[in-house]
Amino acid sequence: MRRPNRRTLTVTGIGLAAATGVLGITLAGPGSAFADPSASPSASASAGTRADKRAQEKADYAAALAKELGIDEAKVQAAMDKVDADRAAANKTERHDKLKAELDAAVKAGTLTQAEADAILKASDAGVLPGGGAGGPGGRGRGGR
Repeated sequence: MRRPNRRTLTVTGIGLAAATGVLGITLAGPGSAFADPSASPSASASAGTRADKRAQEKADYAAALAKELGIDEAKVQAAMDKVDADRAAANKTERHDKLKAELDAAVKAGTLTQAEADAILKASDAGVLPGGGAGGPGGRGRGGR
């Protein structure tokens, strides 16, 4: 039996370390690979406060518009909600189409199989992947482009 040389041992060690890392990420769960290690209970509490503040600012804006236009505040709020929903749907469609084009190119280049591309697209549509929703984990929300 041939004794392994230093290069063989190094390559084997690197391969084993990579496999162990992938196994560790897989066992830890899909969300933990993207988890923010600096997240703390106070960070999530302030996120709730920001959402509350944003909702209050939106309600105040709707009230000011309603007063200025001389129409019912509920009608203005309903119109604002409809515009927000339409924009969110358009953004979701745009993200879907862009991701599909990128996946199709990867399949064509041989980087991914069609089954892998389909699985990624399905996970994205289900909101499983980071950035799957506007402002969700890893998402840009309204501000970034």
